[in-house]
Amino acid sequence: MRALVLDSFGGPDVLRIADVPVPAAGPGQVRVRVEAATVHPVDLATRAGALAGAGLMSGGGRTGLGWDAAGVVEETGSGVTHVRPGDRVIGMNDRLDVSLGTQAEHVVLDAHAVVPAPAGLAPAAAATLPLAGLTALQALDALALPGGETLLVTGAAGAVGGYAVQLAAARGLRVVATARAADEELVRELGAALFVPAGPDRLGTAVRALVPGGAAGALDAAVLGAAALDAVRTGGAFAALVAGGAPYPLRGIGVTPVWVRADRAGLARLAALAEEGTLTPRVADTLPLARAAEAHHRLSRGGLRGRLVLVP
Repeated sequence: MRALVLDSFGGPDVLRIADVPVPAAGPGQVRVRVEAATVHPVDLATRAGALAGAGLMSGGGRTGLGWDAAGVVEETGSGVTHVRPGDRVIGMNDRLDVSLGTQAEHVVLDAHAVVPAPAGLAPAAAATLPLAGLTALQALDALALPGGETLLVTGAAGAVGGYAVQLAAARGLRVVATARAADEELVRELGAALFVPAGPDRLGTAVRALVPGGAAGALDAAVLGAAALDAVRTGGAFAALVAGGAPYPLRGIGVTPVWVRADRAGLARLAALAEEGTLTPRVADTLPLARAAEAHHRLSRGGLRGRLVLVP
């Protein structure tokens, strides 16, 4: 089978398609024939060597790419009962040191990271749910804000930020979204009640003009750090995506780093919300696996409203 791999770190030119054996599902595992796999910023960081440099992976030998996928179950190992061959599923790999990721024709995933795909959703759209959706979901769970409170979501037009806005609104939170001025209509359609355009002005001052005293919490999808923390009220809550680090917990604000993990119950919640239309996956473009380097170039330039998806 074909799989996207790295033999060394560097620019997009180090990506290559390798011909490797089809993996077998072991106990508690599921082999999926991949129909679509999403490209995320973490893939760019892996390829560039940033994660190995941070000590998050060994960086030795062949490295596979890709965290999430949509596809069809081909084989299940012993102990797997919630899916069976022929089922359409979504799944996620949350391990960094793997020789094969989801950006391949076939992938083996742990059973707790695989659930039935949302009915009626195309594979490319379904593939955008696991990593970005679980990141948003787990960050909101960590914040634990009660309904009626105000939440700041930075990067609200992005993949994680967009899901966060929709999930927060569904929980009854009043969302203050920050994104480019041109994205105001989009993030309001996603469920934001208030909007602050991203720019050179102090974010904390702008948010506090709308929410006296500051927001109860912040989900910092844009990794703004201290600038977003300044918009949170004293004693509030802050969810920091680990990739960008966490700000110092000034003014008694509880800062929680969030590193996404595979979670069957969470994936099932996301699939149900997407099926009922509460979550709206956004696909910027689909590209064949052989054009992965192009996808990396496009993602690194920024400005996408939706994810790039590779189709084996």
